[in-house]
Amino acid sequence: MPELDSDLDKSSAAPFGGELTEAMESVSQEVALRGGVARLGDIADRPRLEAERLLAAVLGMERALLLAHPEVRLRPAQLQVYGDAVRRRAQGVPLPYILGRVEFYGLEMLVTPDVLIPRPETELLVETALEDLAGRIASGSSPLVVDVGTGSGCIAIALAATLPAVRVIAIDIEAAALHVARSNALRYGVENRVFCVRDDLLSAVAGPLDLILSNPPYIADHEWADLPASVRQEPRHALLGGPQGLSAIRRLLDQASFRLAHGGLLLVEIGSRQGDVVRSLAEAAFPTANIEILPDLAGLDRLLAVRKPSTPTLPSAPFPAERG
Repeated sequence: MPELDSDLDKSSAAPFGGELTEAMESVSQEVALRGGVARLGDIADRPRLEAERLLAAVLGMERALLLAHPEVRLRPAQLQVYGDAVRRRAQGVPLPYILGRVEFYGLEMLVTPDVLIPRPETELLVETALEDLAGRIASGSSPLVVDVGTGSGCIAIALAATLPAVRVIAIDIEAAALHVARSNALRYGVENRVFCVRDDLLSAVAGPLDLILSNPPYIADHEWADLPASVRQEPRHALLGGPQGLSAIRRLLDQASFRLAHGGLLLVEIGSRQGDVVRSLAEAAFPTANIEILPDLAGLDRLLAVRKPSTPTLPSAPFPAERG
């Protein structure tokens, strides 16, 4: 876990009072946890849980195993690493960046400060995509999927790991993000079906595409200062979507309108107050499509779903007036 053991100094790694030295005796697990909880109380909603996760990571064991063995003691070097991790978290660094990983759709994804931290609400996009893909595969097709703004690759890899028949083009404009996505693809053995491409939205993809997915930046620029401090440590470009949070969504809808196959599906994660305006944008880009705004588990607008008709359909228009 390189995030836990880099750039240590003994003064910063002793959050429980006193500088660490190699001559110090070992410290009990409970003493270390109490010190961690005290430091994390102002930053974490569940300081005990976070302290336990950090300590388990330092000791190289699962949290459940750590709790099952309260007799475990920390050597001075281990306490130093743990103290540094606690200090970073107390300063507002997101826990997944310190641990170097986060769970998403039952998979442990590697993350760095170069990528957005995957969140549970994005699993709705994955579940909706899997339902569509399962039907396509059952009918004998081999679907081609594009994940726009892949970041850590969590969406693309969740699909490929669940359905072996699926191929995904994972697009991101940032080379550092694609490095993380490739690492996650290798981690789950799907590197031959998840193709990482550096590009701006769909510019380099011709289509027709069966399924286009995206969790684009959709936070309005003026909302940046109101975000939690830990969220503001995530990549700004992956969060902010222009004055109304709609810049990337507008461009994506425009590009997807002539790349999405007939019968294809476009799924885009949106902000909880963007449903009506995003529906209007989608109706303008896809005048003959079936368009829905799907809610998350909290009942909030979360996902734009655009289904293109299976056969070309002209938008409805009034008959021309008869000439007489």
